Amino acid sequence: MSKDYYKILGIAKNASPDEIKKAYRRLAQQYHPDKGGDPEKFKEVNEVYQVLSDPQKRSHYDQFGTTFEQAKAGGGFQGFEGFRDFSSFAEAFDFFGRGGERQAQDFGFEDIFEGVFGGRSSRVRRGAQVSRDISVDAEISLTEAYTSTEREINLYKGFVCLRCLGNGAEPGSKLKTCQTCKGRGEVEQRSGGGFFTFSQIITCPDCLGSGEKPEKNCSQCGGDGRVKENKTLKVKIPAGIQNGQTISIANEGEAGLRGSPAGDLYINVHVLSDPRFRREGDNLLYELPISFTQAALGDKVDVSTIAGWVKLNIPEGIESGTVIRLEGKGMPRLQRKGFGDMMVRVIIKIPKKLSKKAKELLEELKKEIGQ
Repeated sequence: MSKDYYKILGIAKNASPDEIKKAYRRLAQQYHPDKGGDPEKFKEVNEVYQVLSDPQKRSHYDQFGTTFEQAKAGGGFQGFEGFRDFSSFAEAFDFFGRGGERQAQDFGFEDIFEGVFGGRSSRVRRGAQVSRDISVDAEISLTEAYTSTEREINLYKGFVCLRCLGNGAEPGSKLKTCQTCKGRGEVEQRSGGGFFTFSQIITCPDCLGSGEKPEKNCSQCGGDGRVKENKTLKVKIPAGIQNGQTISIANEGEAGLRGSPAGDLYINVHVLSDPRFRREGDNLLYELPISFTQAALGDKVDVSTIAGWVKLNIPEGIESGTVIRLEGKGMPRLQRKGFGDMMVRVIIKIPKKLSKKAKELLEELKKEIGQ
């Protein structure tokens, strides 16, 4: 079913770029997974913003609607009957190269072309990478996962150039329409001739896909709109996070080309194993060795939990392998209230060597209890 991107952001179809940005920021805060939001809604809002914040993609979405979504999802197209030659076939899919999220080879365009006509054509997605996500790893202990912790993340990445404010032009000079691509941001390359005409849409090498060129390049960034700098971020890792989960921070990736939206930062969290426990979700498993006499007579023993020591009552006559549940002594539930449990598995240790007197006492015990 077709998605209404404007309805998802709660804005009108003629909304200004500023209104789109404000709606996105509001919903991103509302649905952010790190703040207890819905991860799927957060992903959807980001998907919508990537389209509506880009004038070219927005134009294509407004024009093609459902077809635009199908192209972006890699579902392919149907209905080739109206194309008289290869060049008109390529022109009919021209919107895909400028605004689609995936390259032609990803959604099977080359395979369709080769299977139907016995030839090949290619199309390259418009624009250099306007922004780039950054992925880093962070290791924490199980105890830190219990209490929450912070990590300093050191990044060397592209930032918006403060001299030109990201547009690539030296202060005092203007941006002008690129004459190579006439403002489209891409150029067409053709090869072959006659019936076999091959067409390829590539990013304009002069304006790097923006459609505009500075009259004079910024002396700080050279016209790119970005400069490389170091940045240190303090990232809070929430209590209850599990091994392999990822924390995302919007707009902390690489700055976009010439003022385009920045990418995101992803922190892949690795929770180190703890020799005391085995973790299963929010629960902790712990093995407690006790002696034969403790099992027979019962006892009170000190047990180490993730939060500290507690007294555990061992009932008399307990069997090896019995599990005693300590409610609320497990891991915090991520973004929810409460804690998991700690499951204590009792292991009765049988001595391998007995003294003569110990054997005699056991023989007497055997006669006494009849076992």
